[in-house]
Amino acid sequence: MSDTCMRYSLSDFDFDLPDTLIAQTPLPDRTASRLLHVDGDQLTDRHFADVIDQLSAGDLLVFNDTRVLKARFFGVKETGGKIQMLVERVLSNNEQERSVLAQMRASKSPLPGSKIRLADSFDVVVGERVGEFFTLHFPSDIFTLLETYGRLPLPPYIEHDADDFDEQRYQTVYNRVPGAVAAPTAGLHFDQALLQRCQDKGIKLAYVTLHVGAGTFQPVRTENLADHQMHSEWYTVPDDTVSAVQATKAAGGKVVAVGTTSMRALESASQSGALRAGSDDTRLFITPGYVFKTVDRLITNFHLPKSTLMMLVSAFAGYDRVRAAYAHAIAHQYRFFSYGDAMLLTNSSGEDHA
Repeated sequence: MSDTCMRYSLSDFDFDLPDTLIAQTPLPDRTASRLLHVDGDQLTDRHFADVIDQLSAGDLLVFNDTRVLKARFFGVKETGGKIQMLVERVLSNNEQERSVLAQMRASKSPLPGSKIRLADSFDVVVGERVGEFFTLHFPSDIFTLLETYGRLPLPPYIEHDADDFDEQRYQTVYNRVPGAVAAPTAGLHFDQALLQRCQDKGIKLAYVTLHVGAGTFQPVRTENLADHQMHSEWYTVPDDTVSAVQATKAAGGKVVAVGTTSMRALESASQSGALRAGSDDTRLFITPGYVFKTVDRLITNFHLPKSTLMMLVSAFAGYDRVRAAYAHAIAHQYRFFSYGDAMLLTNSSGEDHA
């Protein structure tokens, strides 16, 4: 961990947020959100649809094309005890093996080999424990069963169960690869018309996949950041995205990550110094002092206090600038978290704002 990071502790990333600023529902129009443009020390209030005016022909927008699974279930153990279950990750889904890792809430933990009836529709078999998760074996195609019987898992700070509107709006319009249990929320602000306007201007589009885990909502609980164990997430960076990044850089354009998940995928695949195609698990924990290798600009929502994402954006744009931006957003009644407003940030990780 860098010397810069050692200047910070968990409490440095805390802030007071009125509950009234936590967005409970999405706006009717995806592009109607506000955009706080952080350009050096200057803060400018904009509309999200105007983000295109802050991008140039030859820039590259990189999106996370993951699809949120209907990963939440209620079920009953063979003993009659009730459980709540959230699929965290699909491990395998072929004729030989169909298994997931899942969080389980129950009065008593289910035993290996026992069965659980989910959604009063099908049985899964409990396998081994893996840390805080249970391995569950499904009887047939996992994605079909989740889509048919599961419920969309909204974040814990949203106080209503997912309805038909959420099932549409808690997915990006470009989602392609099922596997996440939380949305890459910066992408929720884009509709097809805005994507087309970007392309018409000469802005290129590329995609990575990172399956967002439930750990994204977990606050860091160790005051010493060096003691935090980062949750693991699976990602892939395709060859054509690497080529697009290289061409953009060579032509003097900017690589703009749409969301912290796109950022984590790109930076995780850049740890050798240059962006490389491939798939892997990442536990990359980005804190102040990290020098970004690929991403030049970031579009992101407003994040939870004491979260790893607060640390990431502080590393990217500068700790003091992010504190000032959040204070401005609270004072000007911006909407926070998954269904909230957005920010546009520029990489200043080569500077020292400690």
